[in-house]
Amino acid sequence: MSRKKGFIAEEKAVKFLKERGFTILNRNYYSQFGEIDIVAKNRNELHFIEVKSGKNPMQNMTEKKLFKILKTSEIFLQKMEWSEIYRDIFIDLIAISENEIDFIENISF
Repeated sequence: MSRKKGFIAEEKAVKFLKERGFTILNRNYYSQFGEIDIVAKNRNELHFIEVKSGKNPMQNMTEKKLFKILKTSEIFLQKMEWSEIYRDIFIDLIAISENEIDFIENISF
């Protein structure tokens, strides 16, 4: 996905999340393991969110990518010391296709 398409998809995802009461804490958080597109909170839950777009966005989410997000989220929590503030922590996927946005919470393989 090109940077421009990725940025547009992430903007749609942020709008989608805000409309549902989420607060965006960070975007494009990088560590030596990878990147997290969006870090958001909703009530006392912390969400690490991967955004995928295109014709089959869910197929672009791999076990390898999930592992990178997990490792990066651990670094985020260590650096921010936020792990004790939130009751639940999730890794989620927002899949954006032409006219549809799917929000899949707490993904796993």
